[in-house]
Amino acid sequence: MREIILALIAGLIVGFLFAWIKLPIPAPPALAGVMGIVGVYLGFKAFEWIQQML
Repeated sequence: MREIILALIAGLIVGFLFAWIKLPIPAPPALAGVMGIVGVYLGFKAFEWIQQML
């Protein structure tokens, strides 16, 4: 849980700095982009799970 909170705080700081400097945010602006990231994570976890089974 601590790791999640630290990641959220880091993201908030980076987002604030990017807005302050007037740069585009370093994140996908659409739901499809976010779902792509979730898909990559789930694929990674599926590989780990299958690797343990073998």
